[in-house]
Amino acid sequence: MIEVYIDGASAGNPGPSGAGIFIKGHGSAENYSIPLGTMSNHEAEYHAFIKALEICLEKGYATVSFRTDSELVNRAVEKEFAKNKSFAPLLEKALGLTRQFDLFFMKWIPSRENKTADELARLAIRKNHPEEKTQK
Repeated sequence: MIEVYIDGASAGNPGPSGAGIFIKGHGSAENYSIPLGTMSNHEAEYHAFIKALEICLEKGYATVSFRTDSELVNRAVEKEFAKNKSFAPLLEKALGLTRQFDLFFMKWIPSRENKTADELARLAIRKNHPEEKTQK
């Protein structure tokens, strides 16, 4: 099984944002640090999730176990419902991607267990260019 650790971060709310994705399994590890442009921290969390799902699908992973320290995203995925209506389209996109796996799991973990993804997300913030707009 592939383990995927995700984190989204923003410098400001909204502000320059990034996605951190750490994937391990089959004896290897992959790091992704993806600048997201300007958005809120919660949006960054959703975008990190979506980017990670897309990467896993591109690589042909069939069974994935995601870990996030975002209670907001974890709860929304669990209930298949976004309390904040502005996140509903992001959740729907993510849920559509999760259904393409043979097995998909998601688990909330404390921040201290998600340090690698957090560091990658913070690195991604620094990769943003000031003239970039929000990528959606």
